[in-house]
Amino acid sequence: MLYSIVEMQRTALMPWRVAVNFQRALLANPLNPIAQTPFGRNLSAASDLFEAMTRRYEKPDWRIDSTIINGIKVPVTIETVWSSAWCSLVHFKRDTQALTQARGPDWVEPRVLIAAPLSGHFATLLRGTVEAFIQDHDVYITDWHDARDVPIGMGRFDLDDYIEHIREMLVQVGPEAHVVAVCQPGPPVLAAIALMAEDKDPALPASMTYMGSPIDARCSPTVTNKLAEEKPFAWFESKMIQTVPPIFPGAFRRVYPGFVQLASFMQMNMDRHIDAHRDFFNHLVAGDGDEAEKHREFYDEYLAVLDLSEEFYLQTIQKIFQEYHLPRGIFMCRDRLVKPQLIKTVALMTVEGEKDDISGIGQTQAAHDICTGIPKKMQYDYVQEGVGHYGVFNGRRFKSEIYPRQKQFIRTYFSADKERQFLAAG
Repeated sequence: MLYSIVEMQRTALMPWRVAVNFQRALLANPLNPIAQTPFGRNLSAASDLFEAMTRRYEKPDWRIDSTIINGIKVPVTIETVWSSAWCSLVHFKRDTQALTQARGPDWVEPRVLIAAPLSGHFATLLRGTVEAFIQDHDVYITDWHDARDVPIGMGRFDLDDYIEHIREMLVQVGPEAHVVAVCQPGPPVLAAIALMAEDKDPALPASMTYMGSPIDARCSPTVTNKLAEEKPFAWFESKMIQTVPPIFPGAFRRVYPGFVQLASFMQMNMDRHIDAHRDFFNHLVAGDGDEAEKHREFYDEYLAVLDLSEEFYLQTIQKIFQEYHLPRGIFMCRDRLVKPQLIKTVALMTVEGEKDDISGIGQTQAAHDICTGIPKKMQYDYVQEGVGHYGVFNGRRFKSEIYPRQKQFIRTYFSADKERQFLAAG
């Protein structure tokens, strides 16, 4: 019912949006005598603010068409190399000729699979992460699809399916790759690699990095963790799950709507969001286009959300945030016990933010405690001072302090000879 009400509200606002957009066009006309008056600038700013607050934010574009390597512009082509109804494996393919010019003919680089979160936002939220990594790595990313757009005839998608998707994508990327799991994917990615280690899968990665991940949500519980603990599982089943309306391809599928997750995130820092929109209005009135554009860029990404399938969301709540299956050693996938202690040859790095209010300090570090088979010399932990959850994988501190450490860690466990053999094998 809630989903339908939200869509009815959007529909009811359409006439107002048409009127406001017409008003914006009039006020943008330089021949309009009131356009540059204080009244006109305030009216124009109010129109822009209304439009921004009532728009349906669709999945953003990657907006990555090149990177700079050693002062040389290297074109980037974004291509899908594998897909299912639920996910696409996206490759940021750099131009070979330009890359050779920048690096030299014998240079080879590590393949990196970035596991993007399936927790409400699109993979494009990691645009800054990708932009950093493609300077020194051959980058792939998991681009999860919106559950509201998956026809109900395509079946279910649960936590076990997620783990199997990660395995399949690692096979596609190839052996000796390097996995970087950002936030939510931590536990299922670790489970996938543990199963691969037990099966002696030839596609086993060379290293794995977990960033702000709830490996053990019992450590330094945040507001999000406490909500999951305080509410019974039945509450999440009855209050958080909605039915997709008939206007979408996934009509009648039961989902955890992205707008519910977004509302939860915004509520945690509501004063900050209110101040940001007030500043946006003032920048528009003052004609400060640069600052207004920064606001638009951030919120175009932040307000674009996707739905999660009912079964995936509820199993994540139960196994990761209420019963802590992975750190307790009882995590099951398709009736198989996940055994992280069997991972012995995959190097491990964990990254946390000092001020992370989503995954508290220690939750990601717990990976070291459960991966007892990995030699200590192959384990590295880093806590970044002064950053919150978003700053762990994006922003100035990420680019200047976190990423260089990740780059060095991956290089430590990268074999150029093995990479050449892999490339020669096709």
